[in-house]
Amino acid sequence: MKAIFDERQLRHTPQRYFRRGDYIPHPEQAERAILIRDMLVRNDFTIERPRDFGDAPIKAVHDPAYVDFWKDAYTRWRAEAGDAEPIPHCHPGRRAGRPSSSIFGQIGWYMTDTSVPLTEGTWEAIYWSAQTAIEAAQRVADGTRMVYALCRPPGHHALAGAANGFCAFNNAAVAAQHLRQRFGKVAVLDVDTHTGNGTLDIFYDRGDVLVCSLHVDPDNYPTYYLGYPDERGAGAGLGASLNLCLQPGDGVEAIMKRLHEGLDAVKAFGAEALVVSLGFDMAGDDPLSVIGMTTEGFAQMAREIVALQLPTVLVQEGGYLGPSLARNAEAYLTATRAAL
Repeated sequence: MKAIFDERQLRHTPQRYFRRGDYIPHPEQAERAILIRDMLVRNDFTIERPRDFGDAPIKAVHDPAYVDFWKDAYTRWRAEAGDAEPIPHCHPGRRAGRPSSSIFGQIGWYMTDTSVPLTEGTWEAIYWSAQTAIEAAQRVADGTRMVYALCRPPGHHALAGAANGFCAFNNAAVAAQHLRQRFGKVAVLDVDTHTGNGTLDIFYDRGDVLVCSLHVDPDNYPTYYLGYPDERGAGAGLGASLNLCLQPGDGVEAIMKRLHEGLDAVKAFGAEALVVSLGFDMAGDDPLSVIGMTTEGFAQMAREIVALQLPTVLVQEGGYLGPSLARNAEAYLTATRAAL
């Protein structure tokens, strides 16, 4: 099984994150990807760089104006605000209104929270993160059974027209849409500890892409707002969204029970290809986790997903700088390779 990765993804360099009323060191650091990349090398995985597919596949799931915003946002901010930290300070209300032409208005319009601060290398990092997912999807569309996209920054919280939760471009949604050029029905199975709220948002009224998200109940846990069990899709997408909620303190048994429900839903949907939003932040020692997935649990999860026998793109999502990050990635990906 090959992995796709581009070093330019390391150029997004957020320093701090305003969370629960205080600044903390930003959890989404380049070191996350470096640890996984180095693990891949140690285990003799072939790592290749993505081709440049342009921005059309990204704009296929995102508002084109939103995509274009990122291209020069950092430069515009520096021209207007000097050395001020590029973090939004205003956001649209429930009645959203319309975009401002000001960088100060646009940064809040296109970001729902403070988690994706602009840095000099943000555009390159998010662009090549998306290209990594597209490359993996193209290879699967061309006949490769499974490809791992080491995407960083992650993507599954990014909405159609706004950044959220460390995510600017929704890599999993981009990959799923790209697969739709070859496959009639595609499923996205999100196994990150947080709701795949952006992916749900993008495909909520579509019946050709199933989005199944395993995550901690959003009532009192980020990302809040979306991901409740009664959210089943709308219009043509009714029944094509499935939220399988976990509770704080849940361990391997509860997580695997929910996974089996998700796998059954993928089969019942008749998916012809699969995108896995792969989050290692389910681990008990992850700094953002409130549940207790184990290293062997990740390996078993991998084997059961492979058993679906579907063409599959693995897209890296969460997994932060806890002690077991590289070990869990190793367990999942080596188990996947052995099961193929």
